[in-house]
Amino acid sequence: MTMRQNRLHAAMEEKQQIQEFRFGEKTNRRRTRTMSVAASDQEEEIEEGKGKEQVVDLDHGDPTVYEQFWQKMGDRSTIVISGWQSMSYLSDVGNICWFLEPEFTKQVRRLHQSVGNAVTEDRHIVVGTGSTQLFQAALYALSPPDAFEPISVVSAIPYYSSYPSITDYLKSGLYKWAGDAYTLKGDEPYIELVTSPNNPDGSIRQAVVNRDGGTVIHDLAYYWPQYTPITCLADHDLMLFTISKCTGHAGIRIGWALVKDKEVARKMTKFIELNTIGVSKDSQLRAAKILQVVSHSCEQLGYPEDSESFFKYASRLMADRWDRLRDAVSQSGLFSLPEFMPESCNYAGEMTTPHPAFAWLKCEGGIEDCENFLRGYNILTRTGKHFGAQGNYVRVSMLDREETFDMFIERLSNIRL
Repeated sequence: MTMRQNRLHAAMEEKQQIQEFRFGEKTNRRRTRTMSVAASDQEEEIEEGKGKEQVVDLDHGDPTVYEQFWQKMGDRSTIVISGWQSMSYLSDVGNICWFLEPEFTKQVRRLHQSVGNAVTEDRHIVVGTGSTQLFQAALYALSPPDAFEPISVVSAIPYYSSYPSITDYLKSGLYKWAGDAYTLKGDEPYIELVTSPNNPDGSIRQAVVNRDGGTVIHDLAYYWPQYTPITCLADHDLMLFTISKCTGHAGIRIGWALVKDKEVARKMTKFIELNTIGVSKDSQLRAAKILQVVSHSCEQLGYPEDSESFFKYASRLMADRWDRLRDAVSQSGLFSLPEFMPESCNYAGEMTTPHPAFAWLKCEGGIEDCENFLRGYNILTRTGKHFGAQGNYVRVSMLDREETFDMFIERLSNIRL
């Protein structure tokens, strides 16, 4: 090919590229216009779907209820992490839980002391990516490594709906889900899960098996003043807590275990090491700051005299929601709720009534599938069958944003057969 032909060929290629580019621009413009029209149509559909037709999703316990409190806190709960910080895997090499940030340890102990809900003295603290990871770590630590059969894991009905799936998720040869603690037979070793206050029904729980060869994991995620009276310092061998239900910061993904036995704490740490090589330092530091703000508010350090502590604010909010829910249930006449008796709360210094994070709602009037019945009104809940109970019960989250809860109350109060 001659030089002239080469130039001609290159010019033709350049012209074709320009045409393709321009065509692509036109195509993109058409796509943009089409997407804009589609988005506009979707907005109209959403606008039309508001009110009674909008879906109210109260299936999950996403604790956005406390957002307004933290917005008011502003920079008090803000931390700045420089680019050079948190680079190492290691946090405290002298600690059994070597990835545990010292500042987080300090604020955990301080908060429990301020609230008076759990013993931290002579306890090992193990941090986890939420209490779910800690639950798995506890199962690993408490299971006999050389047993012929997996150890049975049980919990009294109604139990937390995720216990069965989390227990059996890895199909471990160490442990297996064995259902209701009340039906456990034989004299083999077992692990009992005690959630108190209980998820889903808010009741205060104790171990029910109580025989030799068993160990107990106490899940105390909801043992905070806004949900239940603090009647004593919890003093168990293994206690699980999570920041998500304490302060509402579920997205931080931080939980902690208070562990009496050194070897159990060591095994739990090993599980987390093998699972995720530790826990995010950034999340721990942010969680420490959040807990510090809560403790400051409890102790009124640097707060105006007329300001509310976090737990006072949260308690008032939960009490209001439960009052409104009971009014709606009364107006409808198709539902019932558990009754709770007031008790003396050591933290509040007065009699307080439980206001659980979830409502254990029962459909009356012969309605056997409460979840499906409420779905017909675009209210999403979680059926009692997931908790080992009957289908005429559902769990309803009390922790969603105000606008969602308002819509739920209005809709529930107007349901009639």
